[in-house]
Amino acid sequence: MIFSSDNWAGAHPVIAESLVKAASGFAAAYGASDLDKKVEKKLSDVFERDVAVFFVATGTAANSLAFAGANRPGGHVFCHREAHVNVDECGAPEFFSHGSRLAPVDGLLGKIDPLKLETEIKRLPPGFVHGGQPMAITITQATEAGTAYSLDDIDRIAAIARKYHLPLHMDGARFANALVSLGTTPAEMTWKRGIDLLSFGGTKNGCWCAEALILFDPAKAQQMHYLRKRSAQLFSKSRFIAAQFDAYLEGGLWLDLARHANLMANWLAEGIEASNGARLAWPSGSNELFVILKRDTAKKLEEKGAVFYDWPVPHTLAGSVATDEGLYRLVTSFATTREDVEQFIAAC
Repeated sequence: MIFSSDNWAGAHPVIAESLVKAASGFAAAYGASDLDKKVEKKLSDVFERDVAVFFVATGTAANSLAFAGANRPGGHVFCHREAHVNVDECGAPEFFSHGSRLAPVDGLLGKIDPLKLETEIKRLPPGFVHGGQPMAITITQATEAGTAYSLDDIDRIAAIARKYHLPLHMDGARFANALVSLGTTPAEMTWKRGIDLLSFGGTKNGCWCAEALILFDPAKAQQMHYLRKRSAQLFSKSRFIAAQFDAYLEGGLWLDLARHANLMANWLAEGIEASNGARLAWPSGSNELFVILKRDTAKKLEEKGAVFYDWPVPHTLAGSVATDEGLYRLVTSFATTREDVEQFIAAC
């Protein structure tokens, strides 16, 4: 009953096999191989337009490079208060963008409130040198609360980004899970709504180690080549990231894996709602569930082999969890089975 994180799951067999195939023979280094170019073409097909693709090792690297590319002196990147870039990346976004700052914005269930976003942007009027200047906006899809921005939600954020001439970045560590939850297309969820940069994640959805920064305007990609190299993210044998993405994208495997993870989360949510010992803190729009349990119940579940994370209560929900209760995060993956779900529900 491993519900700690989709990072704990291994690699899908088809993706592992693709890595083995790429291990033999010789191929041009530093992104110049035929396989690298094949995957770049695949991603352009997936997004229905020419895109610039930069393979990196981690989502943190992709996010940090996105901000480095958007850097302005005294720059502020507006993000949700509980976004991964703000609470889980050890200052890497600020470090790689040479002193930019993250400007937290509130909003329910992991999603930036557009009105509060505009209020925060207005705190930095043009010409006020002492405060710095707006630099970019970033949203997380799916969010750290397991929810998903609807297409209308993205439209509202994008309209503000255009109004203030700010690039709009999407942290897509769980991009596929949000995509299948919304039942839309990659293009509709990104550049057609005004997304300029995307951190496209595969590691949480069946890859071994495969992330990419995607720029939807290749004409703006020139400096990113230097930024990636300087940040030590240009791999000599990048074909091994390409090999993962090649299998990941082939035949829609990436979407099938996300659908399975989401289905397991839905089954788990149904069982929790029907149980006497647990309740959902809020509805999910991906493969992450946030559950309120009595602390004694959580301890008993752990003793029976369940693995999950104790989670801090969002400040917007302070007071909704009793003193003898805790908030816990459960994450399903492509490797989660129906048996795992049923065992957990039975133990609640």
